[in-house]
Amino acid sequence: MSTIRVILTDIEGTTSSISFVKDALFPYARKRLPAYVETHGDKPEVQHWLHEAAKEAGIVEATRQEIIELLLRWIDEDRKSTALKALQGMIWKDGYENGDYRAHMYPEVSARLHAWRGEGLHLYVYSSGSVPAQRLFFGYSDAGDLTPLFAGYFDTETGPKREQASYERIAAAIDEQPAHILFLSDIVEELDAARAAGFQTGWLVRAPHPLPDAPRHPVYRDFDAIAP
Repeated sequence: MSTIRVILTDIEGTTSSISFVKDALFPYARKRLPAYVETHGDKPEVQHWLHEAAKEAGIVEATRQEIIELLLRWIDEDRKSTALKALQGMIWKDGYENGDYRAHMYPEVSARLHAWRGEGLHLYVYSSGSVPAQRLFFGYSDAGDLTPLFAGYFDTETGPKREQASYERIAAAIDEQPAHILFLSDIVEELDAARAAGFQTGWLVRAPHPLPDAPRHPVYRDFDAIAP
């Protein structure tokens, strides 16, 4: 095994509960999205992502209401749309700053991240959520502000998480050999893509999910079990 110098981690199901995202963040954004688009729709950044959403859907001309309905449907479908994730992140920012919620972290995650950083490892995040949303997630976590621990963040603007080329781009962006990067995720197809790019991998299978019978990747119940 090559020496690990970088840990790249997913968020949902890896550092944090999927239920927090699905039961807290998604409903919060869904409820507020129509009003947010109506009241912020003239801002250049919001206009950009509304245009990108229409472009992704193949819509040449659409009313604002049609775009709102499209985005709501994508939320219900959990579509990995960069435009949707960007808009959700803008709405979540208000919730974090208002103290409406704090991002969930599994109990051992904060201490383990601090330990890895203290050992000289460089930490990065790769999630389908937008980079601003990732920064908010770790900045307003129930374990405190964890953003100083991370050297950088990647989202779907880098590429889909189940494609080998996305991981090759990340390795190039951080100027590190793939063999020295450990990618942690709960999604085996993401791990397959990372391994195809030359990364080392760790499959987080959190309890109560059963352990796989014949795993294709090293399996861990929590971060404390990982010894890079």
